[in-house]
Amino acid sequence: MDLVQPVQAVIPGSQGRILAALAETSAELSLRTIARLSGVSIAQASRVMPKLVELGMVERREVPPSALFRLVDEHVASRAVLALAGARRTVLEQVGRAASALAPPPVSVILFGSFARGEAGADSDIDVVVVRPAAVAEEDEAWASGLEAWRQQARRITGNRIEIIEVSQRKIARLLKGREPLWSDVASDGLVIFGRPLSELTVERRA
Repeated sequence: MDLVQPVQAVIPGSQGRILAALAETSAELSLRTIARLSGVSIAQASRVMPKLVELGMVERREVPPSALFRLVDEHVASRAVLALAGARRTVLEQVGRAASALAPPPVSVILFGSFARGEAGADSDIDVVVVRPAAVAEEDEAWASGLEAWRQQARRITGNRIEIIEVSQRKIARLLKGREPLWSDVASDGLVIFGRPLSELTVERRA
């Protein structure tokens, strides 16, 4: 799933681009502004907007010599578009909530890489650091089974491959403060969706 441009991923072409632009604001927009924000030509916008008005998804208000348009939030189809537009936020909430159900829950779940930076495309993996509690052994089969079930659930939620780097609570502070490029990326761009924030993870844990 393209969670950077989710509306366009599901509704391709100029119509998807226009709906994505309209979903970003509650303000009334002119045809020229809609075309500019959505990256389509005025001619394309002129063809799409009457159809959306006819469906009832968009309101048109005459302001001679032009007209203003806005998405009708209450329309059943508009609600679906708005839900799509907020897909990234929904994914973060649902995947984080699923992590909280692990027993025991991880210390932290951190997204990093292109998804965390808001640059991921439809084919991008979602890279995740899972911080394993100190009390859980690396070879703990129950923990590994639960983590794999979470990975599969996260893939069903997103449609993207989930790549997990698992690290122990005892090692995470040293790794985050190190100079390896991967961990520098996690420290600078990491997005915590469950558990302790990065600021706490960088504090060395005493045995």
